[in-house]
This record gives sequence, C-alpha cells and structure tokens, in this order.
Amino acid sequence: MKLTKHLILGSAAMLAGAGAEAADLPVKAKPVEYVKICSLYGSGFYYLPGSDTCIKIGGYLRVQTSLNTNGLYDAPSSGLGGARNRLSNYYTTGSREDLNIDTRTATEYGVVRTFFDAVFNWNSGGYAGAASSAVNGSTIYTGTSAISGGTLGVYYAFIQFAGFTLGKAQSQFSSPWTNYPGNNFDALPGGGGWDAVNQFTYTADFGQGITASFSAQDQVNHDTSNIWNVSAATALGLATGAYGANDIGSSRSPDLVAMVRVDHAWGLFQASVAAHDNHAAYYGADETTGHPGDKWGWAGQLALSIKNLPTGAGDTINMSGVYTNGASRYNFQDYMSTTYAMYGGTGIAGAYQSVGLAGLSDSVFVAGSGQQLTATYGFQGAYTHNWDPRWNTALYGAWGAVRYNSTAKGYICGAFVATLALSSGLGGCNPDFNYSAVGVITRWTPVKNLTFSADLTYMMLDQKYASGSTVTLPLQSTIAKPGAAYELKDQNALTLLLRAQRNW
Repeated sequence: MKLTKHLILGSAAMLAGAGAEAADLPVKAKPVEYVKICSLYGSGFYYLPGSDTCIKIGGYLRVQTSLNTNGLYDAPSSGLGGARNRLSNYYTTGSREDLNIDTRTATEYGVVRTFFDAVFNWNSGGYAGAASSAVNGSTIYTGTSAISGGTLGVYYAFIQFAGFTLGKAQSQFSSPWTNYPGNNFDALPGGGGWDAVNQFTYTADFGQGITASFSAQDQVNHDTSNIWNVSAATALGLATGAYGANDIGSSRSPDLVAMVRVDHAWGLFQASVAAHDNHAAYYGADETTGHPGDKWGWAGQLALSIKNLPTGAGDTINMSGVYTNGASRYNFQDYMSTTYAMYGGTGIAGAYQSVGLAGLSDSVFVAGSGQQLTATYGFQGAYTHNWDPRWNTALYGAWGAVRYNSTAKGYICGAFVATLALSSGLGGCNPDFNYSAVGVITRWTPVKNLTFSADLTYMMLDQKYASGSTVTLPLQSTIAKPGAAYELKDQNALTLLLRAQRNW
C-alpha cells in the first residue's frame, strides 16, 4: 500500500511540474492598435485604427426658450402667432443634440473629405389651437396624456474630392455667416440662407486666399417661394397673404450658382450670382387648360466682413446686400415666412381690428397669361464687440423690400379688391411691402464651449395699402378670427430668445 501511495504522489508531482513548465512557455501576444492623434487637419482629429483616415467627432447640445414668437425662432408674422389672441403661445421651448462626423484621407489627388451633421430635436411648449397638437411638429398633448416625440434631421452630408463638393452642403451663394451676421434670430432678409442644399460644385483655389465656385444646386423645397396663379385666389387665402394658388410645377432645372471669394486676415469679400428657373403647372385643373412658359429669374449678392477692428480684439462687422428678380428666396431666405398676416388694434369706427397683409412670390400669372417676375432687394449687417474673453454683444439689423411690376399688381389687385372689398378700391391697392428687423444679442461664456445668450429682436411689417383702408375678411376658424371689416395697417412685434449651448 505504501508503494502504491508513493507512485500516485510522484505521478501527480510530475504532472504538476509539466503543467508549470507549459504555462511558462512564451506565447505570441496579439498586436495592440493604439488610437493616434492626427495633426494634419487641426485639433480633435484621430487616426482610425488600422487606416490612414483621420476622424473628428463633434457637436453641441442646446436648450432654449423663445417669447412672443409662437415658434423657434421667427417673428410672430402669420398663423397663430400673427393672430395675437388666446390661441397664440406666449412662449415655446426646444432642446437639440447635434452630432457631426468629419473624416479626411490624404491621397495622390488631394484630401478626400466626408462630412455628416445630424440633429435630434424636441420642440414643445405650445398648443395649436385646440389642445390637440404642438407647434413645430412635436405632439405634446392629446387630451389624456403626454406623449414623447421629436424629430431627426440631416443638416449636412457631403463628399469633397479634387475640388468637387457632392451632396448636401452650404449653398455657394450664401456668405459664410449666411443669415446670422451676429444674431441667433432666424428671420433676417438680405442674403442667402443657412439651410444646406444638395449640390454638385467645383471650387478652384487660385492661392492668396482667392477661390471661385461653380455649382448646380437642387431648388426643390429650398429655393422657390411661391408661383401664384392669381385666377385661383380665394378669400381665405387672401386673408393670409396668399395672392393665389401656389402653382409650382415639377423640377426641371437646378439653380446655377457662381461665386468668387477673397479671404484674408483683414476679412472677407464675396460676390455671388444665381439663376433660377420658374416652372409653373397648369392654368386650371388639368393639362388641357394650358400653362405659362418657364421664365428664368436671377439673384446677385455682395458680402463683406471686416475683422479685428480697433474697437477690440476679435471685433467684427459682417454685412451683405442682395437683389433678386424671380428668385426671392435668395433674399427672403428659406427660414422666413412667405405669407404675412399680423393682427393688432384699430382706431377706425366699424373695424373689428387691424391687420397687416403681405405675400412673397417668385412670379405671378393669371389664366392665359405669362409669368410676371417679382423683384426684391435688401441688406443685413451686424457689429460684434468683445467686452472681454467671456462677454460679447452684437447689434444687428436687416431690411428687405418686395416689389411687383404694374402688370402683376393689376392681377393681384383685381382679385384683392373684388374678393375682400377693399374700401379704397384699385387706387388704394398696392401689394408691395417692406420687412425689417433690428436687434441686440449678448453672450456669456463662463467656461470654454459653454455659452448663454439673450437675443432681443424688434420686427416691422410695412405694408403699402392705402392708409385707413379696410378689407372684409371671412371667418378664419383656425385662428378664431371672425368674418368682419379690418383696417389695413403696419404691424410690429418684439421677441426674445434665451439660449444655453454646450459645444463639444
């Protein structure tokens, strides 16, 4: 028995020793790929492991509240906001997360870049008349319970390669500051807008800060305001500033844009032009009624930025001016309304209230006629002063004018006078109008990339109908306005935006 016990223990010891020796044998470790900083394209870029592509991920989180806008962040110039009654929201709120992904790879043809920017929005805080849905598209109340909601959007999605830009990017017509020369307020005329657009663009770099771009950009849902068939005007439409049925046909041609820019340490100068095809649908309900021929419009813009002013480090002046004929969105950019109906008080006996009516279009026509192009012009500008590294203030303003030719006025006034019983008749009818806004914004950045701002804006609608004229409007149940006589009168509004934003 003792001999058996010694054999068993000895065998176990040998196995244990063999196991220890096996564990001590060297084993080839898997290679570890560390994330490396990419310094070729500025801070924040890293190499994707196992590749020569650099990537940067960024974005921001924003929360804001706006007062007397009925939306985020325009003037209360139409709909429930313009009604100024118990259906108008005194405040609206919003939260947003923005995420962008920037990749770049050096190649024998130059840098290949892709850029993607998406936003997740939750806008709430306002009812749409009957406690059934919220403004800005997010359902917040159904009469029984609160419902989560929101929207997902894509701002940018483009590829850049060998001078070409393909995809959804900033319009080459717009200045670098677009419709924000110093403000957060969305509704400034006087230049091309911020909203990105699908495009095919080639940019030539001549050195010394001089570049030129040539672009074909999609006009659908972006660059057309209204093509009004005045023969189809209705009382309800005219009461909102719509001077006819919006008779836009299908897409035929992209907008053609050319731009030249000089960018130096002192600032920037840019000149832009755009050509825009106005393609109308039919005069009547079917194709046998005929249609007007296409008519090309155009727009031109000059923009100037002056940096590092003597008033302080980083102080800046941004300004632009624009003229359009049949391409109104290049002045009254796509974040602005195209119809205006603002209500207020009146001193005229027999009038229920006053109203300011106005409408923006690219062209107008009546059955059997050709298109009459609408002319606009305007400017915008801002001066930004840095009080210290944490505080800055900007003063800004903009003015835009819409002018119809005599033939177009005859079409519109024929419908307007007869349908709404304009008291001053044809002699007092003038659909031209001016839109202007002035404001001040102050920003506080207590720590890097965290900014609190307050933006106060005064907006004015200057309509050109004869002073003291009245119109008879029909019942408008959606905004609770009764069928009655209303004085035609200029209107204005004061709005405030409070915002907190953390960039990362």
